[in-house]
Amino acid sequence: MLVGVPKEIKNQEYRVGLTPAGARELVGRGHQVLVQKDAGAAVGLPDDAYAAAGATICGDAQEVFARADMIIKVKEPQAVERAMLRHGQIIYTYLHLAPDPEQANDLIASGAVCIAYETITGAGGGLPLLAPMSEVAGRMSIQVAAAQLEKPRGGMGLLLAGVPGVAPGHVVIIGGGMVGTNALQMAIGMGARVTILDTNVERLRQLDLIFGNRISTMFSSTDAIERCVARADAVIGAVLIPGATAPRLVTRDMISTMKKGAVVVDVAIDQGGCFETSHATTHAEPTYIVDGVIHYCVANMPGAVARTSTFALTNATLGHAIALASKGWKRAMADDPHLRAGLNVCEGHVTYEAVAKALGQPYVRAADLLA
Repeated sequence: MLVGVPKEIKNQEYRVGLTPAGARELVGRGHQVLVQKDAGAAVGLPDDAYAAAGATICGDAQEVFARADMIIKVKEPQAVERAMLRHGQIIYTYLHLAPDPEQANDLIASGAVCIAYETITGAGGGLPLLAPMSEVAGRMSIQVAAAQLEKPRGGMGLLLAGVPGVAPGHVVIIGGGMVGTNALQMAIGMGARVTILDTNVERLRQLDLIFGNRISTMFSSTDAIERCVARADAVIGAVLIPGATAPRLVTRDMISTMKKGAVVVDVAIDQGGCFETSHATTHAEPTYIVDGVIHYCVANMPGAVARTSTFALTNATLGHAIALASKGWKRAMADDPHLRAGLNVCEGHVTYEAVAKALGQPYVRAADLLA
């Protein structure tokens, strides 16, 4: 199979979908790899490294999309990229379709086989291709909150860690999954006071056993969120329903009760966001203010630490890329139900139920298409 790796074109997105080491693995199995010039340059992966791994370097994205049987990317294809997709071509990347009907409609019209990293499941449970970026985003969320709380950034002028004789800041984390747990680790490491909310009592019990009296755990209800948000210096939105639009758990009224100069970081913004006041921002203009509260809602947070993120992501995605290239998508998905869970749009059909529901589209089971 000919595998294509275009350069990412989303605003300030520096990651690349495949490392030279990944290219070497594919080439070693008899596949061809076509990499757009300078696709990895921003993260210290020069064209020479790809060439040494056996890949071919080409000048533009049009050639990559025109020639490749499978496109490996990081972020969802932008409009100009979607226009280059063709029927039966595989695109393997993050898609986050539920809040993005324009993208979904273009992918349906293209007839491409669209596999979303974020819905591929793992043998032990969880979402293993989403996990590394959730780890990065969760850890970044506390760095971001700490920076935005500084007065020159518009914050209240609070040191999250505090100092002897001065209380630390209070961080509220909504969601105890991968993002929330990594945010929790960073917040504790900084010395902040932390409250974490989740609807899964067993998960709260696990976090309590690990972190003990260094954290407060609360069952997530409207009342609990309302009380915690009002007292918080920083709120991290870390909720996820796989493939579906994120629930809006924090209302505009709740935001209005927060301290002036407080910060909210919506890590769920890729799936539409969990704050009613959220809208997607970019690294170029990452924040805006509502009712005196700073909102950080960058839709590709891990792109800010692109080198770390590239290696972490490709560690997780390479195995399935090899299976797709070696077996073809139909056989690879027939053999692996976890990979099959990643099929969101296929040859004009929406094949992931939560996405179909969110978009009001007919749902066709992936297994039925394979049959």
